[in-house]
Amino acid sequence: METHILERPLGQDFDLTEIINGEEFMSPSPLSKHQRIAKKLDRAIDRHVEANSLGELFFSPLDVILEEGINRVQPDILFIRKKNTAIIQDWIRGVPDMVCEIVSTGTYRRDTDIKKELYEKYGVHEYWIVIPELKMLEILTIEDGKYELYSYAEGEGMVTSKVIDGLQINIKDIFED
Repeated sequence: METHILERPLGQDFDLTEIINGEEFMSPSPLSKHQRIAKKLDRAIDRHVEANSLGELFFSPLDVILEEGINRVQPDILFIRKKNTAIIQDWIRGVPDMVCEIVSTGTYRRDTDIKKELYEKYGVHEYWIVIPELKMLEILTIEDGKYELYSYAEGEGMVTSKVIDGLQINIKDIFED
């Protein structure tokens, strides 16, 4: 198994490890900006999910095992509909209904290309890509086995989820300090 180590600040220990197509990837913990965005997104989504009893929301680090020994990822946020909660075990063992990746400088290609292909292959219904530097959030949904853009906002505007019934998020609420 080949190991890929991403650039990280001096002195940080590795604590996030993923296996993608049999290759191990290690990353440093997210920076504070990444965590602030994740927290705001998690709060907005969780309030809606809880109020409407739609399923369960989780955040990283939590392993999602798509295929034992071959594909184990840790999306920043993931949602599982009520009807699919059987995949919630010690870790998540199966395909979540939605995953969200907040892109960092060192993970751009992995999040926007490699993981996108992986999530598409396993049939994750909805993939959210957040790019903090652009204040951008795009939501992709599976149509005929391929991801297509479903909702998008950059700088300002609303995004709408197809998978999480009734969820709309004003991205200013996510990116404002």
